[in-house]
This record gives sequence, structure tokens and C-alpha cells, in this order.
Amino acid sequence: MEKIAAQSNNWHGSLNLVYAQHQGKTQVIHAQVKAPLKVQRPFYPEDGVCHSVVLHTAGGIVGGDRNTLSFHLQPQSQALITTAAASKIYRSNGSSASQNVQIQVDANACLEWLPQETIVFNGAIYRQDLRVELAPGASWLGWEITRFGRTARGERFLEGEWKSHTEVWQQGKPLWIDRQWLPATETIINSHHGLNGQPIVGSFAWIGQPVTKEIVEQARNLWQPTNCHSLTGVTRLPTGLLCRYRGSSTTEVRHWFTNVWQLIRSSYLERPVCLPRVWQL
Repeated sequence: MEKIAAQSNNWHGSLNLVYAQHQGKTQVIHAQVKAPLKVQRPFYPEDGVCHSVVLHTAGGIVGGDRNTLSFHLQPQSQALITTAAASKIYRSNGSSASQNVQIQVDANACLEWLPQETIVFNGAIYRQDLRVELAPGASWLGWEITRFGRTARGERFLEGEWKSHTEVWQQGKPLWIDRQWLPATETIINSHHGLNGQPIVGSFAWIGQPVTKEIVEQARNLWQPTNCHSLTGVTRLPTGLLCRYRGSSTTEVRHWFTNVWQLIRSSYLERPVCLPRVWQL
């Protein structure tokens, strides 16, 4: 059953995590949470990299809800943060829902921000903001996969609105600014300059070091389409790499992004991919 926002029952959740390197292992030294957000205890499936899993205990976001997440990695620390399940943005009664993520990565630290898929229900009004501040020598890798409408039920995103604003800065200079806006109309959904009838879009970004032309070509060659209507692109950023996807398969885009992630890890972070345990449940 679809959930309609009730103004008196809105959630204003928050999560604040601080990571620090100690004796070759990254640890969470500060954790402050407010429902419905929660974080599981840290996992260490690979050396000293800290794996954290964020949970949304309410099960989904409705109009009027606001989530604020803050992550701070102190010098030399290394963390991977994901979510326990797909995020659901329910139909709104007219109020906007929002999520704001603030990330600070100090010198020679690295954060991998890999949330699971977001499902935007028809009628949802949602805005997500993500801002990353990188110190010299710091790096950030992140992806975003969004499905518009519950396509397994034949639902399409024909009412509502979705906005996504991402900014990555270093010492007052912008490294990547990305603003996306999708008003839910039949024209936009079907337009070649919109979704072209496809329900899923995805972005993958690695920012921290310049990439070579060879890495760009390898990222392109890792793409193995299973749907002739899918469209992808790979672009060099001044200090990184950007991959885009538009198509109809979460499995397809996630497989590609994971392979590019493996390429970046082996080429720049000197470690193999280690899938978060929660993805394998």
C-alpha cells in the first residue's frame, strides 16, 4: 500500500559519523544518530578499511521527511559506507521530502560512498543534496542509482518531481558540480533528452587523482549491455572519472559500476574490490 505523508508524523532523522586511523585500522570515533536513521556496528572484511552500513528504520521516506547525514574522515582513514537496502521515496501529499549528505575527507583519506538503489514512487516529490569537501591528497568515490516508478508493477513516474545536486570541492575550488532535475511528465519521461522511456539512471564518480586515457577506455570496455536501449557514457574529469547510465536494469548498471569500481581500486587504491556483506544477504 502506498504511504501518504502526514504532516504531524514527519521524520527529521540525522546521522553523524567521524572516522580516524588508529594503529593501521580505521575506527568510528564518534557516532550520533537520530531516528529513523541508524548505523550498524563496523565491519572489517579487508585489512583496516572500515565498512559501515546505514539503515532507515522507517522503511521509506514520505513528503515532509528530512534526513541529514554527515561523514568526516580524519587524515589517513579509509571507509566504505553503504545502505542496508534500497531506499524508497513514497508518494507525497504535496510536501517535499529531502536528504542532505555532507562529507569531509581529510588529507590522504579515502571514502567510498556506495548506497543501494533508490526507488522513487509515482507522485513523490524529492530532493537530494550531496556535498564533498576534499583536503589535498584525499579522494572520494561514489555512485547513485535511481529507479523511477515501481516498474515491476507497471508503475511509471508521471507525477511528482526529483532533484539531485552533487558538489565536490577542494580548497575552495569546485572539482565537480552536477545538478539534475526531472519533473514527472509524459513528455520528459519519453523524450530522448529525458529518460527516453527508460526507468533507471545512474552516476558513478571517482575524484581524487587524474585518470589516464587508458583507464577511460578500460571503463568503456567494461560495459556489457544486456538491453539494446541502454545508454552509457564515460568522461574524464580534471581529477577523476565520471560514468553515466540510462536503461532498465539495476543488475546491468550495478554490474558495470562494480567492475569500474574494481578498476579504480586496483589502479589507484591498490586493493581489490571487497563487496559489502549486506549486498550478499
